[in-house]
Amino acid sequence: MKPPISILAAAWFLLATLLSSPSAGATEPAATAALLPDSFAGWQLASRNPSVASAVAADPAESTLLHEFGFTKLESATYEQNGRQLKLKALGFHDATGALGAFLYYRQPQMVDESIGDLSSSLNEHVLFYRANIVVDAVFDKLTVMSASQLRELAAGLPLASGGDRNPPNLPNYLPRGLSHAQPIPNSTRYAEGPVALGKIGAPVTAELVDFAAGAEVVVSKYRADPQEATLTLIEYPTPQMAIQHQQRIDAAHQPANAQQNPEGPALVNLEQIYTRRTGPIVVIVSGLVTPNAARSLLGSVSYEPEVTWNERWKGLDKRNNLGYLLITIAELSAVLAVLALVLGIGFGFGRVALSRMFPRHVRTYAQANEFISLHLDEDSSARSPGDASPSRQAS
Repeated sequence: MKPPISILAAAWFLLATLLSSPSAGATEPAATAALLPDSFAGWQLASRNPSVASAVAADPAESTLLHEFGFTKLESATYEQNGRQLKLKALGFHDATGALGAFLYYRQPQMVDESIGDLSSSLNEHVLFYRANIVVDAVFDKLTVMSASQLRELAAGLPLASGGDRNPPNLPNYLPRGLSHAQPIPNSTRYAEGPVALGKIGAPVTAELVDFAAGAEVVVSKYRADPQEATLTLIEYPTPQMAIQHQQRIDAAHQPANAQQNPEGPALVNLEQIYTRRTGPIVVIVSGLVTPNAARSLLGSVSYEPEVTWNERWKGLDKRNNLGYLLITIAELSAVLAVLALVLGIGFGFGRVALSRMFPRHVRTYAQANEFISLHLDEDSSARSPGDASPSRQAS
C-alpha cells in the first residue's frame, strides 16, 4: 500500500525545517544583536542613534575601503556617569581580518599603545580599540584612572563573531621587532586584503602585481634604518609555489628596461631601489632610500615558521571554497537524514497499527494485505467430497 500524500508532505516539510533551521539560527544573533550595550561599568545609556548599515553613511570619505574590509554596520551612542559623558562608535565587520585592517588604518601616528581588547591606542581623551570583528572609537569628556578598565569591561561584553571569523590574520606577527639595526616607526603598520586598501597604505607594488585574486594579503610597516626610512612589505600567498611566481613577476617588473618597454603592463609604484626575498609563502620587499646592507639585514629578519591551528581563518578559503566545511556539511546532512528516516519509520509503523485498530474497515492489517487466493492443488483427491468428479470424468 502506498503511503498517503499527507505523510509524504509532512516528511518533506520536516526535512526542510531541519535543514533550514540551523543556518537561520546561526545568522540571526549576528544580524540582530546590538554592538553597544545599554550599560557597562557604571555607564548608563543616555541616547542611541539609529544603526547605519551603509558604508557611505558611516564614512563617506572611506566608504570603498570599509566595504572592502567587510563593513556590516555602525552604531553610535552617548553614555553618562556622575555628570560625565562618553561617546562611543562601534563599527562591525564580517570577521576580525576586516576589523584589524580598519583599526590599523584609523589609528593615528601620534597615538600611544594601550591594553584594551586585541589592540588599542589612545590620544588624550580619544581611545581606539578593536576586539575580534568590532572596532570601537571612544571619546571621554574627562579621563580618570578607571577609564581604561571600564573600556576593558566594555570590550569583554561585545557580541563577537563565531568560529574562525573572530581570529585575526597571522601575517602581521611576522613583522620583526627588537632589531638592533632597524627600529619600527610607531603606528606605521597597515594591512590590506584588496586593491582599495593597498592604494592607501603606501605599498611599493600595485594591486595587479600583488594579485589579490590568488588569495594574497599584504602588511606594510615602516622602519628607521641606517638612519633612513625603509618600508617593509610582506605579501602572503596560499602556497610557496605561488609566492615564487609572484616574486619573479615583481622582480621582472622592477627592471628599468622592462618597465620602459612595457609601460602599460604591471609595474611598481615607483622605480626606487627595492630588495626582495621569499620565505615560505611570504614575499618580503624592502624599499626606500636604504643601503644594500641595511636592506638585506631587514629582509633576513623575516622568517616564516609554519603553525598548525584548528580555527585559523584563511582568506580565499571561505565556506564556499573550503573542503573542510563541505565535509562537515555532508556529515551533518547525513546525520539529519538518518534521524529523519528513523523518526519517519517509527511514526509510520506505530501510526499504521493505531489506524488499523481505530478504523479496522478502512485500514488493512499486515496479514490482510498479504492474503492471497489458494487453489489447494497439492491436496490428495481422497480429500474431495464424493460428489466431486475429476474434469476427465465429467467430460466423458
